[in-house]
Amino acid sequence: MSGWYEISQASDGQYRFVLKAGNGEVILTSELYKAKASAVNGIQSVQTNSPNDVRYDPLTAKNGKAYFNLKAANHQIIGTSQMYSTEQARDKGIASVKNNGITQTIKDLTLG
Repeated sequence: MSGWYEISQASDGQYRFVLKAGNGEVILTSELYKAKASAVNGIQSVQTNSPNDVRYDPLTAKNGKAYFNLKAANHQIIGTSQMYSTEQARDKGIASVKNNGITQTIKDLTLG
């Protein structure tokens, strides 16, 4: 099963998207956007940039946990991963975003 995007609305009215792997685990989370259209643009940016190795910025948090940012060509952060216990787990997360990021499936949780 391939992954999908979910668009949701925060309690303050702003929008965000997450990319989920086929097993339903969140593998990338966006920033908050004032407009839903901006969140949709962010998804399109992930679809474009996720296959490209140079768009990933592997990092280590102050607490020693590994994580990564996915960046656009202009170096703006499109999304951030969860925290991983090891660099190897982070690298598997990057591979998962590369595999699932191109999906066209978008679930809009703001409707309904």
